[in-house]
Amino acid sequence: MTISRDHAETIGLQAIAWLAADEELLPVFMGSTGADEATMREGIGDPAFQAAVLDFLLMDDAWLTRFCDETGIDYAAPMQARAILPGGDLPEWT
Repeated sequence: MTISRDHAETIGLQAIAWLAADEELLPVFMGSTGADEATMREGIGDPAFQAAVLDFLLMDDAWLTRFCDETGIDYAAPMQARAILPGGDLPEWT
């Protein structure tokens, strides 16, 4: 199933909100990316920032599973959203 760009951005927004509410994981994200509170606020509507948050969550199956379980999102949806958001297209090797 292919999702729309709007749906991908909605998942990106959900990922940002979920991450911002996670007191243990948020500092890990901020420390690894250099993002601060202002960057988080400014990035909410930016599909590229949404993609960066999804990239971060996709690095660890436990994070991704928690995100999906707690938000009711299908496990495949974050990867599908990431593929649609900026920088998510797969390279053409042929």
